[in-house]
Amino acid sequence: MQTILHRGAAIFEHSKNIPNLNNVSWDDIRIFLACSKETSFRKAAATLNTSSSTVVRRINHLEETLNLRLFDRLPEGIIITNEALAIKESAELMEKSLVDLIHNRPQKDEDLEGEVCISISEGLGIYWLIPRLVDFQKRYPNLIMNVKCAMESHDVLRLESDFAIQYKKPTNPDLIVTRLASLHAYPFASADYIKTHGKPTFDELGTHKFVIMETEGIKEEEIYAQLLGLDSFKEHIGIKTNNSPALFYAIERGAGIGALPTYALALNAPVVPVDMGIQNTLDIWLTYHSGVKKTPRKAKTIEWIKSIFNPKIYPWFADEFIHPTKLAELLPPEAQINQNKNYFAMTPFDREKI
Repeated sequence: MQTILHRGAAIFEHSKNIPNLNNVSWDDIRIFLACSKETSFRKAAATLNTSSSTVVRRINHLEETLNLRLFDRLPEGIIITNEALAIKESAELMEKSLVDLIHNRPQKDEDLEGEVCISISEGLGIYWLIPRLVDFQKRYPNLIMNVKCAMESHDVLRLESDFAIQYKKPTNPDLIVTRLASLHAYPFASADYIKTHGKPTFDELGTHKFVIMETEGIKEEEIYAQLLGLDSFKEHIGIKTNNSPALFYAIERGAGIGALPTYALALNAPVVPVDMGIQNTLDIWLTYHSGVKKTPRKAKTIEWIKSIFNPKIYPWFADEFIHPTKLAELLPPEAQINQNKNYFAMTPFDREKI
């Protein structure tokens, strides 16, 4: 009898440490996963579009509920504990199950209504997708097209967007990944820059300045050095930016030579190709969850995205490089091109035109 009582007491004592699952919310799990990915409460808060204090409060609550320390707090960030690693996989399975549930729910979208979210890099989004998207949305006026232009893609698995159009190929097996096209970058400069400084040769690089892109995914300083066979390209840089419109604007206004998509001339941008014997090619990838095809508005969006990157209609997206000056003559009649009419860069204020 005494043994049984001891066993009962032990079971009762153990039950005190069993978490009350009613106190565990999905929001807490979502915040936990974001923190484990970003290794920073502040970065996780930015990703989740909330405050750092909210993230810390929810993590503290989850730790109390699970009776488990999830992160070690350090001055430089946070580190997930070994105990938390043991539950992270289960949390990720929960997240995947929720995403599958949302994507696989019955749809009633025959009239193509509702919101579609596309994540895309700044340059492709601003200069290529948006001009074509205007006509697409006019054909389907009940659609709300949410376009997130940023160099860092939003996570389609975590429902941050329905589609991601990006340069880096995703590796997650739960995603549908389609190679859309090739993007060819070529050196350009403004006509005024060429008139003032001349077109450079390799031996004359020292007298020229370059405008370069520098983001987490694109390191043009390293690319130029590699393509030109130089140990360092730093002394040739005039302006460095992480923003595609800023890059385009600086090149147009004569700040230096910079890499632009080869279709810049086909859009009538006021720039001149600079033949230095170099060009760079990037793959363009379309990524989405398999369940989006079950939604009519999103299935139609997939068709449209593929159409605007079709290399048979838009030859600059073909795998083979074509010199910018040759592209306009290769355009088939069905290619709809909205040429630039001073939409790219602001010009100085002219009082005489008022």
